[in-house]
Amino acid sequence: MTTALIYLLVMLLVAAVVFLVASLVFGRGEELAPLEPGSSPTRLPADDLTSADVADVKFQVVVRGYKMSEVDWVMSRLGTELDLLRARVAELERERAGGEARRE
Repeated sequence: MTTALIYLLVMLLVAAVVFLVASLVFGRGEELAPLEPGSSPTRLPADDLTSADVADVKFQVVVRGYKMSEVDWVMSRLGTELDLLRARVAELERERAGGEARRE
């Protein structure tokens, strides 16, 4: 009888440890609303990105890190925005240099 009681206590202890580890790994059971297939929680404005927009970007966490397609999309958008801004700066500098040349 004592042996059975010891086995029961050990099983309860093991179950408690497994539950604790699972709670730490998987969270407290809170669930987010499911996303529609093919959708993403990653959002960026259509134009005029700001540093606040970039700071607010959240990527979906998957087994091995972040969802690669979302990270690729954000990096592509940021690269496009940087190219557009640099082209605009170059255009404005050319206009300014042309205006100064005409004044002389």
